[in-house]
Amino acid sequence: MTYIVKPKLRHPGLPTNKLGFTHRDYEGSISTLCAGCGHDSISAALIQACFELDIEPHRVAKMSGIGCSSKTPDYLLGNSHGFNSVHGRMPSVLTGANLANRDLIYLGVSGDGDSASIGLGQFAHCVRRGINMVYICENNGVYGLTKGQFSATADRGSKSKAGGLNMDSAIDLVSLALILGATFVARSFSGDRRQLVPIIKAAISHKGGAVIDVISPCVQFNNHAGSTKSFDFVREHNEAVNRLDLITPREAIAVDYAPGTVETVTQHDGSVLKLAKLHEDYDPRDRIAAMKYLQERHAAGEIVTGLLYLEAETEDIHAHLNTVATPLNQLQESDLCPGASALEKINDSYRA
Repeated sequence: MTYIVKPKLRHPGLPTNKLGFTHRDYEGSISTLCAGCGHDSISAALIQACFELDIEPHRVAKMSGIGCSSKTPDYLLGNSHGFNSVHGRMPSVLTGANLANRDLIYLGVSGDGDSASIGLGQFAHCVRRGINMVYICENNGVYGLTKGQFSATADRGSKSKAGGLNMDSAIDLVSLALILGATFVARSFSGDRRQLVPIIKAAISHKGGAVIDVISPCVQFNNHAGSTKSFDFVREHNEAVNRLDLITPREAIAVDYAPGTVETVTQHDGSVLKLAKLHEDYDPRDRIAAMKYLQERHAAGEIVTGLLYLEAETEDIHAHLNTVATPLNQLQESDLCPGASALEKINDSYRA
């Protein structure tokens, strides 16, 4: 067996972010996925997003389940925390870790089999509870580790590599996330890095449950004519509802320009941003309108990508449960066991 190890030497002129880290500092092990796999493009987008956001790798906790997608955390942020759970149970592990330590940035990476089949109930409860996380589903419509059977997200009428037709209705995770109350919902394509990176950056910056469904073609089993999750099909049927960029909070820069026009804006760092206003009638702040739009475009055979829904003012599960702000591993015995007198006061309150 041959192992390929990344060399530790690096060019001294590599660009760094505000923390002094290079792009290499956010990488992980060499991928063992098939060459050309869309999942590796998602890993690259995650690395780029964390580099651009100046995130300290040790502040990130990566969680995954089982499947090709769930190998992703090994390929990025090698100096961060990670946990590879059992099939479909990643949301429970992420929820528990988040409740124990809210100071970390939680990235949950899953797949369509992991999230939409055995883990569907786990996905639903994690989203509806408002966990402060980024939940990424690397969606290829097949079970890549077990030779390409249809997954629950495969569209009805799509064709397998062996020629079989899928006659079951597909589960649309973004529509489900909207119903369950996710406060940030987006869909992207692994082959569209320009769109995916700012979506991931915005999701990390968002406080609350952020769900990103990324169509990620399986080059081995689901990248052929007849597949609705192949590279060619998604490129031809992609309906982007917005063009995205993320600007960290600074003094407000206000612009006012008409739909269909382009506005040039100078940013705080001196860079220039060109804004193109698209889809005058699409409002990502309207949950019901987003659900309706998704169904309309799906009926037209289009795959909607972009930021589909955003709720700006949110609270996460810690606000709902009024939990202690200090991570549990930093609490002392006196914090955890305040003594018999405190317990007696609690008991008396229930006797009144």
